[in-house]
Amino acid sequence: MTVTIKPTKEEVSDWIENFVPKIDLFFVEENTLAMFEEYLSEVLVVPRKEFFEHSTYNQIQLVNSYMYWNISDKVKYVIVAQPDWISKIPEQRKREILFNQYKVGRGLVFPLSLFPFSRSLPEVYIFEEKGDKLLIIQNKMWNELPFQVKESAIQEYAQLWDNWICCEVPEQTPIHIKKYANKFSTVSGSNCLSATLFAITGQDWILDEWVHPDTFLNGLERASFSLINDKIQRGDVITWVNNDGIIQHAAYHIDNNYFFNKNGQTIFNPWKIIHWDQLNEEWGHYKTKVYRKRL
Repeated sequence: MTVTIKPTKEEVSDWIENFVPKIDLFFVEENTLAMFEEYLSEVLVVPRKEFFEHSTYNQIQLVNSYMYWNISDKVKYVIVAQPDWISKIPEQRKREILFNQYKVGRGLVFPLSLFPFSRSLPEVYIFEEKGDKLLIIQNKMWNELPFQVKESAIQEYAQLWDNWICCEVPEQTPIHIKKYANKFSTVSGSNCLSATLFAITGQDWILDEWVHPDTFLNGLERASFSLINDKIQRGDVITWVNNDGIIQHAAYHIDNNYFFNKNGQTIFNPWKIIHWDQLNEEWGHYKTKVYRKRL
């Protein structure tokens, strides 16, 4: 049986506080940067390569909010600015650099339809492209919006990442998993691999880690899980791998084709109980590998 979950008031407040970073990043091409030369005395201009190799700018919250993986290859520089910088430049220039963020694929671009109280939104941040109205989010303008507007918008936006429909928690679910099943995170980075390692180890703190494939495989080995060639059983781990053998997803089999699963690394992806049919629909184009605890 399916159920619909909702984040708590405290979780929504945390999303509002933390999803929009405290520092503004503007991703620009070389010709765009030249247009803003006279307004750059209060910012850092970081070359692309240096930016993406910089430990400060690779914090998981920045990665998720600005959606680094989606940034155009045409971007050559990143303007790192305090939140009030954008308000100091002329309106026409402001609109040019804001719309450019949409064009290069940066995150923090919300459909205007998510905002039921659009009259309270500053028009300079609103754009129309291909018939769709968009709102470019920056720290200062976000903080100045009424709480009710942010509360409604962030919940609608969250459901663009992951729906709030899941399966009831099976009775035989291990106690440590029941604590988090069908719940939301407030920490960026927690992904399918950390959720699966948590399920087999019972270590709560692992849930908040951003686990990569090799670390995950090391964790399986240390928990005495081995690759098998057999039908999946209760307590098994199933992975989905691409043609190069790299893990793309993983989940923990509770029993009877119900899994403990997390679909992404954002705060908007809850830890959910889902059925094999849904997993297969989303990940079935990859090859599966099954791991079982050695006796």
